Amino acid sequence: MRAVASVVSGGPETLRIIELEDPVPGPGQVRIAVRACGVNYFDFLLIQDLHHTKPPRPYSPGGEVSGIVDAVGEGVSEPKVGDRVTLGGLPYGGMAEKLVTEANYCSPIPDGMSFEMAGGYPLVYGTSYFGLKQIGKMQPGETLLVLGAAGGVGLAAVEIGKAMGAHVVAAVSSAEKEALVREHGADAVIRYPRGPFDKQGAKALADMFKQGCGGGCDLVYDPVGGEYTEASIRALRPNGRSLIVGFPAGIPSLPLNLVLLKECSVNGVFWGPWVWREPEASLQNMRELAQMYEAGKLRPHIQKIFDFEEAADAIAWLGARNALGKVVVRVGPASEG
Repeated sequence: MRAVASVVSGGPETLRIIELEDPVPGPGQVRIAVRACGVNYFDFLLIQDLHHTKPPRPYSPGGEVSGIVDAVGEGVSEPKVGDRVTLGGLPYGGMAEKLVTEANYCSPIPDGMSFEMAGGYPLVYGTSYFGLKQIGKMQPGETLLVLGAAGGVGLAAVEIGKAMGAHVVAAVSSAEKEALVREHGADAVIRYPRGPFDKQGAKALADMFKQGCGGGCDLVYDPVGGEYTEASIRALRPNGRSLIVGFPAGIPSLPLNLVLLKECSVNGVFWGPWVWREPEASLQNMRELAQMYEAGKLRPHIQKIFDFEEAADAIAWLGARNALGKVVVRVGPASEG
């Protein structure tokens, strides 16, 4: 099989396509003939040794895939050979023509969903649903502020928040992004400036978030980090919850006296390890997401599809923060479904 491989630490230009032996599934495992692989910001960090996960080289980046089961190990009754499946929460390994994984980590691809869409679906929707449901315990009627709302996990949080009955306020940085989040159901939009911010600018940003939420919000979904984290926490109502998802704008420095004065909580959303610890709960979440998709409540937005030979370009594109919604690498033949 062919695999996109990180052979040395560095940017996307250091990736190579190499030949490897096909992996063989062991007991309780399945092998997937990969058809598409979603690209995520952690792939960009991983290959530069800037992520907390540091696998031995050579390895393939890629944390979510779609494909067809083409072999099963001993004791596996589901999924079966020929089943269309999707899988997220991988630390790496997805940008390869074959992938071996535990059978109970695979979910059926929802009816009518293409391989390309399914390849960019499980991680962002799985993360956002886990964050809003299990960690944030969001209730109908609450106000949800989504930062970076036009990105992969942000746009998923907008759609899921609406499906769960929240009043969703989407925060974005451009007119193009505003149009996208409105198309995907945002009730209100805040268009914020790009940092860095001086003290007066930081206060103005916090006021912008608070006013845009009608005086305050109950939850913040934060896949951005940097200076935006503190400003968004200042917009929380008492007993509000901030959900920390990622840090493309930098790891925030948060004064803990603010958490005390706001009577709020700050919660990490780390979906991947939860999937491995709680596979049955994760599969239930994926079943519920499939129902939302089949009911027309979720419409994953794939902005750009790269061919397998262009995988490095796909990671570079995402690393430059060009993406609206998802970027996907097509690994196998063109889509069906």
